[in-house]
Amino acid sequence: MAEGTTGPKHVAIIMDGNGRWAQMRGRPRLLGHHAGAKRVREIVEACPDQGVKYLTIFAFSTENWKRTQTEVAGLMKLFRRYIQREARDLLANGVRVRFIGDRVRLDDKLVSLMDELELLTSHNDTVHLTVAINYGGRDEVARATKRLAYDVASGKLSPKDVGDETLPKYLDTYFLPDPDLVIRTSGEARISNFLLWQSAYAEYEFIETLWPDFTRDVFAEVLAGFQTRDRRFGAVKA
Repeated sequence: MAEGTTGPKHVAIIMDGNGRWAQMRGRPRLLGHHAGAKRVREIVEACPDQGVKYLTIFAFSTENWKRTQTEVAGLMKLFRRYIQREARDLLANGVRVRFIGDRVRLDDKLVSLMDELELLTSHNDTVHLTVAINYGGRDEVARATKRLAYDVASGKLSPKDVGDETLPKYLDTYFLPDPDLVIRTSGEARISNFLLWQSAYAEYEFIETLWPDFTRDVFAEVLAGFQTRDRRFGAVKA
């Protein structure tokens, strides 16, 4: 993307369609998740050329625990393997990795790997990759509100000082700007409890492409379409 263009700086992606991609090929759903994990690398690598500084991906929701035990266990193993396999390349490519979501339900080994990768890449600044694991927008707001309430009760924060700029400081994403664009793959037109507060003024793009088929060319096409949108944030142009 050429310098001076008005492309999105923060893109969030609901990576949907891995299971269907595999089933369409007569293969187990987990194969689709492995194919989707490989696609993440390509899209992260494409971000600098597209002017995308922040990329947030929805890897596992608070609702995904309802899936079969086999699929959930396979996904957790995939997350561990992905972190171990990609850590060096992420570091070398200047990618800073952070995780959002409630870690309490995740196994200790995965949490340890997440902590290590965050520390390892903490000085990187080329691309900020945020991975949402055991994340739900409602759960995030509930946890943030609880922390805010504790600060009010302890006297650290006055109730009269609480406004719409206060809660974001307590959200998992306190270190991120709000997303400019949210993409959902696989043709589903819903937001699935993802970044509810942060996406109040984001543009949305729902595309038919399944996530394992979401190439850097498809990514570039979606980003080019973003530039044609008129973002007024509630105002009216004179």
